[in-house]
Formats: sequence, C-alpha cells, structure tokens
Amino acid sequence: MSEQTRNADTIVVHGRAANRMPFHKYRAFPPIDLPDRQWPGRVIDRAPRWCSVDLRDGNQALIDPMNVDEKLRMFELLLEVGFAEIEVGFPAASQPDFEFIRRIIDEHLIPDGVAIQILCQAREELIERSVEALQGAREVIFHLYNSTSELQRRVVFGMERSGIVDLALQGTRMVKERLESLDSKITFEYSPESFTGTELDFAVEISHAVADAWGASAESPIIINLPSTVEMATPNVYADQIEWFSRNFPDRDSIVISLHTHNDRGTGIAATELALMAGAERVEGTLFGNGERTGNCDIVTMAMNLFSQGVDPELDFSDMPHIRETVVEINKLPVHERHPYAGELVFTAFSGSHQDAIRKGMSQVDRDHWEVPYLPIDPDDVGASYKESVRVNSQSGKGGVGFILEEHYGIALPREMLVEFSAIVQKLTETLDREVKPDEILKALLDEYVVESGPYRLLDYDLLVSREADQRCVARVEVSQQQVTIDGEGSGPIEAFVNGMVETLNEPLNIIDYHEHAMATGKDAKAICLLAIDDSAQGRCFGIGMSRNTITASLNAIISALNRRWKTPS
Repeated sequence: MSEQTRNADTIVVHGRAANRMPFHKYRAFPPIDLPDRQWPGRVIDRAPRWCSVDLRDGNQALIDPMNVDEKLRMFELLLEVGFAEIEVGFPAASQPDFEFIRRIIDEHLIPDGVAIQILCQAREELIERSVEALQGAREVIFHLYNSTSELQRRVVFGMERSGIVDLALQGTRMVKERLESLDSKITFEYSPESFTGTELDFAVEISHAVADAWGASAESPIIINLPSTVEMATPNVYADQIEWFSRNFPDRDSIVISLHTHNDRGTGIAATELALMAGAERVEGTLFGNGERTGNCDIVTMAMNLFSQGVDPELDFSDMPHIRETVVEINKLPVHERHPYAGELVFTAFSGSHQDAIRKGMSQVDRDHWEVPYLPIDPDDVGASYKESVRVNSQSGKGGVGFILEEHYGIALPREMLVEFSAIVQKLTETLDREVKPDEILKALLDEYVVESGPYRLLDYDLLVSREADQRCVARVEVSQQQVTIDGEGSGPIEAFVNGMVETLNEPLNIIDYHEHAMATGKDAKAICLLAIDDSAQGRCFGIGMSRNTITASLNAIISALNRRWKTPS
C-alpha cells in the first residue's frame, strides 16, 4: 500500500507533495424535509408541455448570437419539430430580438396554435418595450421574472423578502395593465429566478402573491416556472423542492408548474425527469442542451428518453441528421459525436463483442417490438442507418467485419472464412492505425480470396448436354502457363467442371461451403461466389469468384481456391 499523509492543503503520496483541491471552500446543499415524498414511485407516462428557449436562453449562450435571418431559420426548425410554445427572445434587451419578433408577426409566420413567449424583467420601461414588440400576435406567453434567492437578495439587491415581493407584484400589475392593449390570447408566466437557492416557503409566498395579483384560476391558470438557474444539488433534491412546492401551493389548480433546468452539475436532464415525477407539467429547454454555462435541459435527449420507453414525445425527431446539421450551422457549435440519440457515433460499435451481439440481434429483430443488444432504439427511427451501427478498427472482431459485409454488400461469409478473414482485417487496422472503411474491407476480401495470379487460370468453357448426366463441361484451363482442355460430366455445371479437373489433372477437389450473392441490382449486377475446397492433406481453403454470370463466378471461385491452396505452405 502507498504511504499517504494528509493535511488541509496538500496530499503526500510516495513521499511527494501534490496540490490538493480546496474542497473545504464549499458546503453541501441541505436536504429537503420531505419524509413522505411520493415522486420516487411515479412513472412518466405522457409528454409534458414543451417550450423551446433556443431563441432566447440558447441564443444568449452563443459566441456569435443569431442574426434575424438565423433566428428565422431556427424558428422554422422548431416548428418542424412540433413545438407549440417557443420563447422568441428578450425584445426589451435586444434590438435583433425585437426586429425578429416584429418580422414573424408582421409577415404572419406564426402558425395557428403556436404561442410565442418573451422574457422580461419586472421593470416598467422593459415591460412597455416588450408589449410594443408583441402588438398583433395572436397567442402570447408573457414571461416575467425577478430573482428571489437568499444570495441574490443579500449580495445583489440588498433587500428583504418584502421588497422582492413588492418588485414582483409591481411588475405583474404593470404587465396586466399594459397587455390590455393587445388583442391577443394571453398567458402569464412568472419565474422566481434562482428558485433552487430560494427558501421554499418564500418561493410559495411570492408565487402565490403573483398568481393572486394576476387573478389566476383553475379556468385561467398561469405558469409558475421554477428554474434551476444554477444547479446546486443532486437531482433528487430538485424533485423534492418541486414536490414540496406543489403540495404547499394554495389553489394548485390555478397554476401550471414549469421547469427550466441548467446543467452545472451535469444532471439537468435527470433533474427534469425527476421533477416531472414530482408534479411538474411543463419543460423549458433547448435542442441539444445549448445554454448559459454548461447548458439547459436537452430537449432532444429528454424527449427521446420518453420515446425509448414507449411514450409519445409529441415532438418529431425522425430526421435527426437534418436537425443536428441545422442547429450546428446556426449555433456554430458542434454536437458531440457521442451525444445521446443524435451524435454521429451513438449507434456505432467498435468493440468486437458489441458488434457480434448487434449482428445477431439485427438478424432476429422484430420491427414491431425492438430488442437489439446495445441499441436502445431503432436507428432508423431517427434517420440513422443500420449500416453505420457497426464500424471496424483495431478493437473490433469477426462480428463487425461480418456485419459490414452483409449490410453494405450483401455478402455473408461462412463462419470459418469469417474467422480467417477477420484476422486479415485486424492486421490491416493495426498497419493503418485507424478505422477501416467498408470499401477497404471489401477490397481486402477480394484481394485475399480472388486469386488469378497462381498456376491456374480459367480461359473459357462450354456447357453441353450429356447423354449420361445432366451437364457436360468442356473448359480450357491454363496450368503453369500450359493450356489444358478438361472434359467432365455431373449433375450440374460446377460438378461437371470439378469432375473434369479431377480426371484430367489428377487434382483432388471437394467443394464445401458454397454461397452465392448478388453484389448489385439491375444490368450492372455482379454475382459473387464464395466456396471452399477441402482435401485430407491441406484441409479447407476458401476462394471467391466474381462475374455477371453466376456459373462463371462459381468456376472462378474454384480456381481462386486452388491458387490459394497452392500458395499456402502445407
């Protein structure tokens, strides 16, 4: 065992001092007193109300914020996906946001049934500018917020609880008064910003005061958005906070509880899922989780998690490559190759054992009840290719090689040949020191098993009707640069050719593991024949032949196998 000594600042291992991270600067988040919590036993069985905040929160997080045309392109993508609530900007704080909102309203680009949401602080001049931006919109969600956490009250505002409540109520009344000028369907949303750092009783107090000032009712509920503005604890704590709030809010049916998680601890999706189990009904987030700091709730992953459990997400991600590419172009930020459901490599296996399991699963899968090892969903459901689910590098095995040949080229190698050829591909990956592509695997297969440079070469052949057998084959074969005519009979052309070779050349031949495949369709289709010859002295030797004619392909496969046996030392 290593010798270790510790103090508050350093750790000594094997006699050497190393810097120690100053964990003592931080305090654990206190748990919520909710011993009878109900959320752990619940299951999410339907989609929440979704609201995309890509055009506001997501835009604020970009190195280069979107211009108006890029915002319009993102807006159109969100409509394609199926969002009915879209936060389109912060018009009082951004001129491009104001211009974009005016454009989609003036040019009638907002479909019926789609509500545009705007964000605004509880300040009079900002409220007036926001209302100006919304003139003419059919359906509006006005999202008002002010920060309520103990830290913000103490450090930023220097105010007591009562002063923060007054700010929220003044803003609510101003919004209600100014929105009377709009001929729109209005939904009011209030966020006690930094909810996760706010005392729960105060969060309920200020949210209830706002709901009361607005006149919220079961017939006309408002949205109370409870954001994890900064993720401060484990996801179960957020769920406890949501359940406590939901259970202690008076007139619960007068509000819709909305979630807006961030990902500072890397658990924004988990926090959202658990909070839905705890009673929330609505989710705000962004495509692929783009947002301030470490991002927002990733709605793509969140919705696809529901989909993978047999729940209709009510959003359409069936063309994931198009969605991913569009978002990358607009945001100028990459989507990681291993991003759940959407990354270019998420359905790709390099491990040999994974590849073998996928190959076997794909050969038996029932498309109406998906069960394939290592593939939680059908790649086809999100516009991905089965062919890309397996790729080959030095970590791969025979399963991956076999899968690629079958999926890309329709070539199913017999097991013994697959084992033999996989060793060849393994050496190729190690030589190249990289992944090998499907066309490189096919080339390696043909280079190894189509052997025309040996002592044998088929020059031509004729198939004749035999009196004593079904088929007679007369062929000219070059043997060590000497032309030889062979003549044999059999039940078919291959048996006739083999019998002729045996009788004329005294060449022992026994054909086993015979397989034929079509390499393409239409007039350019080629047949490929895989077979093995076997004799007691040298055992099994494989060969491949190719031709537009299946018989020619078969005879060439025999020649290739003979040449490979001749080249292989006994």
